[in-house]
Parts: sequence; C-alpha cells; structure tokens
Amino acid sequence: MKISTKGRYALRMLVDLAEHKSEGFISLKDIAERQNISKKYLEQIIPLFNKSNVLLANRGAQGGYMLADSPSKFTVSDILRITEGSLAPVSCLEENAIPCPRRSECLTISVWEGLNKVINEYLDGITLQDILDSKKKNNGNDYII
Repeated sequence: MKISTKGRYALRMLVDLAEHKSEGFISLKDIAERQNISKKYLEQIIPLFNKSNVLLANRGAQGGYMLADSPSKFTVSDILRITEGSLAPVSCLEENAIPCPRRSECLTISVWEGLNKVINEYLDGITLQDILDSKKKNNGNDYII
C-alpha cells in the first residue's frame, strides 16, 4: 500500500486545522503557507471532506474551514479512506471486490489478511488529537506525516 500525495496532504491539512481549532475558521491560504502545500491542491482536496461531514465551511472575509468535530473523533484511517478509498494491500481484500476464484486454494491470502488487519488496527488507533499530543510530548517525532 502506498499513500498518495493527496492522502498525505489531506492529513497534514486536517492536522493543521486541529492544531489551530481555537482560532475558528482557517483560510486555505493560511494552511497552504504553514504546510508548504499549493492552495490550488488543497482546493481539490476540500470537497472530499465537505461531502464527508469532516469540515465546516464559512464564506466571506472571515471565511475558511474548521473541523466539524473534535480532533479526537477523526482517525488517520478515516482520513485516508476518504482520500485513498481502500486501505487494503491487495485488491481481493477491498470492500466490494469481485470474489477471487482462487481464494479457497490461495496459500498467500492469510499473509494479505494479516497485513490488512495490522494496517487497519494501526491507523484506526491514531486520531488527529494523538498526532497533536505526540508533537507536544515528543516534538513531533512519533508520527511521520
């Protein structure tokens, strides 16, 4: 499994929003500058999260975006599933996969199922708040984004 630029940037954007939640609505321009990400690229990511009820949007001079809920409510897996779709390491384990005719005789399926379990359990166990807390506690050295 390889996380795309869209997934990595989306996570950075949401961590930034979580970090600055006390400031209210945050402009994409501010996020782009702090994260060194193109504003145009962030504009392509935003609709995914607006549709998923992760963000609240406000237009106008004081406009921008903020998280729709507490940073402790959003896991890394939630965010990556929105941007990447499936986190499955092989196509036969994706949610709506066409059943593989070799599944019953596949000697390697247990390897992929185990990897899938580890990926999901790990990413399900990290929230945006955990990332913020690790930064405060360890100068941000626990999680690489």
